[in-house]
Amino acid sequence: MKKYAPYIILFLVALIAWDMFADAHAFHMDIDGDEFDGPLGALLGLLFGSLGLIIGTIVALCVGALLVVVFAGVGVLLVGALALAACLGLLAVSPLLLPILIPLAIVWFFVSRSRRNRIKEQAPAL
Repeated sequence: MKKYAPYIILFLVALIAWDMFADAHAFHMDIDGDEFDGPLGALLGLLFGSLGLIIGTIVALCVGALLVVVFAGVGVLLVGALALAACLGLLAVSPLLLPILIPLAIVWFFVSRSRRNRIKEQAPAL
C-alpha cells in the first residue's frame, strides 16, 4: 500500500486539475472577500485543494500511528490483566488441586532419583 499512495495522490490531484481546467470559466473562488474566477481561480483552487489533501494525508498517518501505539498499549495491559487473573485463579483453586499434586510430586521424586543415579553411573570415576 505504501508504494501505491503517491500514485493515488497524484491521480487525485490530476483529477481535480482536469475538473477545474475543463470548465475554468465557471469556477469562482472567494478568499477574504476577494473573488477570483477563471484560470487564476482554478489554479488557486487546485493549489489549496492539493495542500489540503496532503495535510489531510499527513494527519491521517499521524492519527493512525497514535492509534497503533494506544491499542498496542491496551493490548499489553489486557494480556497482563489476563495473566494476573490466571494467577489469581490458580491461587484460588490450588487448595482443591492438592490431592492431585501429591501423587504427581511422588512420581516426580522417583523419576528424578532414577535420573540422578543414572547420571552418577555414567560419570567417569576420578
